[in-house]
Order: sequence, then C-alpha cells, then structure tokens
Amino acid sequence: IVERDGICQRASDRGAQLREGLLKLQKKYWCIGDVRGRGLLQGVEIISDPKTKAPGSDLGQKVSDKAMELGLSCNIVNLPGMGGVFRLAPPVTVTAEEISEGLQILDEAFAYGMSTLPLP
Repeated sequence: IVERDGICQRASDRGAQLREGLLKLQKKYWCIGDVRGRGLLQGVEIISDPKTKAPGSDLGQKVSDKAMELGLSCNIVNLPGMGGVFRLAPPVTVTAEEISEGLQILDEAFAYGMSTLPLP
C-alpha cells in the first residue's frame, strides 16, 4: 500500500509544503525563532525576545490555545530546556488543502498571540 499509493512521496511533498509555509510565518512573526525538523515532523521554536532568543512558553501557549479554538490541534512542549517549541506532526495522509488550512490557522493564531504582547 505504501508503494502503491506513493505514500512516501506524498509525505515528502506535504512535508516540503509545511516547511515552506512555516518559514514564511517565521519571516512574518519575530516570535518564531527557529523552524526545524524533517518531512512532516516539524518543530517551531517560540521566543519571547528577538535579541536574547529567550523561550516564549507563555506566548506559545496563547498561540496553541488560539489554534485549538480555530480547529487546529498542535501542542507546545514545556519541558525544561525545551520551553516554547511547537511539535507539528500531521499524518502521512494529510492533503495539500489541509496543510494550507493548518498554516492559515497558525497565521491567525500567531497574529492573535502577538496582539496580546505589551507594546514596547
């Protein structure tokens, strides 16, 4: 089934789409410190300060909560040394349209999260 349905290639294609979209979000929102991962398993580091790159666990939680409210389940890892990292792992059966929708929801959730920050 994996070979017949081209699941590996689909996963690779959707992973590239996801990563490209996350990198666009990183350019748009300074609070995204790093995007890392491979294929459909991606991590997005949330920072609270663009200069120090300090973890942004609280902001990440706001973004995660807003994304869930909008229909996208993504969790933030708040373990010591891993604070403020989103773990994104859609299934290999995810469609291009679903990746696009997820990225749109993340965009809206990041916009919301950033709007809750105090003005400099």
